Amino acid sequence: MIMKKRLLILVLLTMGTSFSFGQKFTEQDTLRGSITPERAWWDLSYYHLDIAVKPDEKFISGSNTIRYQVKTKEQVMQIDLQPPLKIEKVTQDGEELDFESKINAHFVKLEKPQEVGDYNEIIVHYSGYPRVAARAPWDGGFSWAKDENGKHFIATSCQGLGASVWWPNKDHMYDEVDSMLISVKVPKDLMNVSNGRLRKIEEDTDTKTYHWFVANPINNYGVNVNIGDYVHFGEKYQGEQGPLDMDYYVLRDNLEKAKEQFKQSPMMMKAFEHWFGPYPFYEDSFKLVEVPYLGMEHQSSITYGNKYQNGYLGRDLSGSGWGLKFDFIIIHEAGHEWFANSITYKDIADMWVHEGFTSYSENLYVDYHFGKEAAEDYVIGLRTNIQNDKPVIGTYDVNSRGSSDMYYKGSNMLHTIRQLVDDDEKWRQILRGLNKDFYHQTVTTKQIEDYLSENTGFDLTKVFDQYLRTTMIPVFEYKLEDGNTIKYRYSNVVEGFNMPLRIFVDEEPMWLSPTSEWKTESANPNGTTFKVDRNFYLEKKELE
Repeated sequence: MIMKKRLLILVLLTMGTSFSFGQKFTEQDTLRGSITPERAWWDLSYYHLDIAVKPDEKFISGSNTIRYQVKTKEQVMQIDLQPPLKIEKVTQDGEELDFESKINAHFVKLEKPQEVGDYNEIIVHYSGYPRVAARAPWDGGFSWAKDENGKHFIATSCQGLGASVWWPNKDHMYDEVDSMLISVKVPKDLMNVSNGRLRKIEEDTDTKTYHWFVANPINNYGVNVNIGDYVHFGEKYQGEQGPLDMDYYVLRDNLEKAKEQFKQSPMMMKAFEHWFGPYPFYEDSFKLVEVPYLGMEHQSSITYGNKYQNGYLGRDLSGSGWGLKFDFIIIHEAGHEWFANSITYKDIADMWVHEGFTSYSENLYVDYHFGKEAAEDYVIGLRTNIQNDKPVIGTYDVNSRGSSDMYYKGSNMLHTIRQLVDDDEKWRQILRGLNKDFYHQTVTTKQIEDYLSENTGFDLTKVFDQYLRTTMIPVFEYKLEDGNTIKYRYSNVVEGFNMPLRIFVDEEPMWLSPTSEWKTESANPNGTTFKVDRNFYLEKKELE
């Protein structure tokens, strides 16, 4: 009965989402990206991921204990693990269970009756040679490298691809585990750094096992393993919720460079607590951990590979000059602690909630430390990177993200909304309110859109439709007539688009209410200057 119900839902979902912008989706996409019946009936409570990593062999083995609460009475559970890794066995209460595999999805047949409200657990034992990251972190897996001294230097990354590329779990973003223990056995001359706080180190003849505990909810792709010849230093930051441990793990030879470059970490924390509210994971501390790839927002264990330089590998993505005033990876990836790790999308189609807000956080960092005009220069400069190739929001229920414009178009949309609010303190309280009201939650685009509309006092529905769901950029068409009137409208917009717009007449601000219909307004200029506020993300066209 359960299997038939699952297959029916898969057929319906696949029929509804087979193609999107030329992309064909498969049953595996649906199994990965939808809340299947075998996922829906149970809620995650606790993981204990317990693995041994053998660097010389590029081999891992171990188990994941999965504790869960029963919501409805069912007997088949979906667990995800991607080949070439293999599940060796699954047990519950010491009894081995049967399971059926469909490539990445494994359907475990539970023998014990699952009573509503009960907390139960299974243990999934697995091993193998995990996928090697092709281009971490974008095409992830395990990165197996060596440092300049020939020591192993290893890290994981898996957003989009899924955490099941290296460990068995409920690999859908809607359900976050409440807490987690991560135990990693490595060769004795190496250290493992993972999320949360280090509880203890167990030492054997040739190995050490590091036990890290995460006290807060964590999304699957935020879990990480970092292995290397690390040295540690740290500091205590006096934050909004008291002393915050900020710890840094870097390769031995990079210690002095890190001590200088990581001075930006408390600067980041000061700016982001101002704009977004308290750091969301005081109980788990904040860490920067050096890795052999560029970096990633792993919760309380931010990975860093920007080569101890400002900009994005030394480049200013905005072309404004301000992008070289800060280390892009420290600022951007740490910004994700608020938007990605605390506020997390339910479906990767809404990935703009992570990347749009976090790209915008770079702008707010510049605003806090270098001023409002510098921040405007920075975020406006990012517009040259926008491609408008496809909508920012992807296809739901098939693990499909939208355009990479979610970064720069997303940040410029938010910057535009800030102009509509026209009150910087109110805007700051809205951003802090988002982080308070959606603290440690998984969300949909609609929840974020509704919150911003309600709290800004503007119906932003058409603004979101325009910037997130189409590739069209609004065009403000205008004509100055008789020296004291302006005729204007929007073109290239969705039906009903009516975003207010600020202009300057002889340097004096004036608000217009354009729609797709022509309007005429008295501008009463004392002189001849007219300009459209550059902070609104649109194109302008003066008509003859």
